Amino acid sequence: MKKTLFVILAAALTLNSCGIYKKYQRPDLKTDGLCRDTASLAGTLASSDTTTLGSTPWREIFTDPYLQALIDSGLNNNTDLLTAALSVQQAEAMLKAARLAFYPSFQFAGTGTLSSWDFGKATKIYSLPIQASWNADIFGSLTNAKRAQQAALLQSQDYQRAVKTSLIANIANSYYSLLMLDKQLEITKNTEQLTKQTWDMMAAQKQYAGADESSVQSAKANYYSVKASIPELQRQIREAENSLSVLLGEAPHSIPRGKLENQSLPTKFSTGVPLQVLANRPDVHAKEMNLANCYYNVNQARAAFYPSINITGQAGWSNNNGLVNPGKILASAIGSLTQPIFMRGQLTAQLKVAKAQQEAAFLAWKQSVIDAGSEVSNALMLYQTSTERVNLQNVQIASLQRNVEVAQKMFKMDSNYNYLNVISAQQSLLSAQLSNVADQFYKMQAVVNLYYALGGGQQ
Repeated sequence: MKKTLFVILAAALTLNSCGIYKKYQRPDLKTDGLCRDTASLAGTLASSDTTTLGSTPWREIFTDPYLQALIDSGLNNNTDLLTAALSVQQAEAMLKAARLAFYPSFQFAGTGTLSSWDFGKATKIYSLPIQASWNADIFGSLTNAKRAQQAALLQSQDYQRAVKTSLIANIANSYYSLLMLDKQLEITKNTEQLTKQTWDMMAAQKQYAGADESSVQSAKANYYSVKASIPELQRQIREAENSLSVLLGEAPHSIPRGKLENQSLPTKFSTGVPLQVLANRPDVHAKEMNLANCYYNVNQARAAFYPSINITGQAGWSNNNGLVNPGKILASAIGSLTQPIFMRGQLTAQLKVAKAQQEAAFLAWKQSVIDAGSEVSNALMLYQTSTERVNLQNVQIASLQRNVEVAQKMFKMDSNYNYLNVISAQQSLLSAQLSNVADQFYKMQAVVNLYYALGGGQQ
């Protein structure tokens, strides 16, 4: 017996040295240069700042009260987020079961029979035992199963956070998209009035100053071209409202909102050190927890090659096949050791599959880190280019507005003045104004994207 125990302990120590009991540790992964510097074509960000947009609560980023109310509604009603919460509950239940696997199992298995030989006096046989079974987890199978479930729980919690972050970002982007469309509709309606005035002016010039018919028809065509774009913008607004309603988990309805020009978003932010992207991004961390889960599955597959030790016992009342009446307490205990010898290659196959899954999980985690860095770089670049475009377009719009005023004044003063200059000036102004509004939206979208790419703040 002592020799057997010594062999078992020696095997356990050998397994520990092989890593079967070791906890998961994050593999080395190069994160230098994860995010590109927007000021350099080849350089990378090398910030050591630990205060980032990714650690800022969403209420401090999205300060519009209408938007905050929409986000609150989405967090309470969105079906994807509610489903993610149920996944967390399932993972918690599985972890609880994995922890309880270390304790003995008990069950009541009472039996009773009546038997008679040749219609003689019946013999009563009964047994009322409580049976117990306990798996001595010497080779780490249950330990690794529990750790795998712990990683699975963290993964489900990360997924819930990722869904929440994505939902907040999508609601914000949809909201700002609505504000952009509202502003474009407002500009288009104002331009519609301007082009109608031009048409009326040219019609008056034709009637009283001898302007040609071509100028009137060109102005009329320009007016209806602008007017025709209004229903399209109205359609886009309705669809945007419907899409946002779906995100909120509600039937399509009108969305209360503010104005584009009243929005206030952060203008200075940093990405922090690259490792923070790993720490804050819930989707990246979820991939890592899947890697940890696979790591423990490999350990479980290795443990399956070694003996399993089970101790079973029972105690209860029994009349011992009718020989004892009344019954007495009967107790028994059995220890068993099962060592796999030939399992038709199943254990080897399970280990190979587990190792392949671990390698695939590592590659998925590595790719998620690269994707996260790319998303941060893209968001920073979008913000910078949109800011530059908005500033340049403001100068352009001011010049075009002056051009429209001058062209209209010249046409009123001189009936021979080329009417196409007036129409061209109005079209250029409308195009620049719509483009400017779109770039203002892209600038806001860049902040939202950066908020998401850096992990979604403190939720």
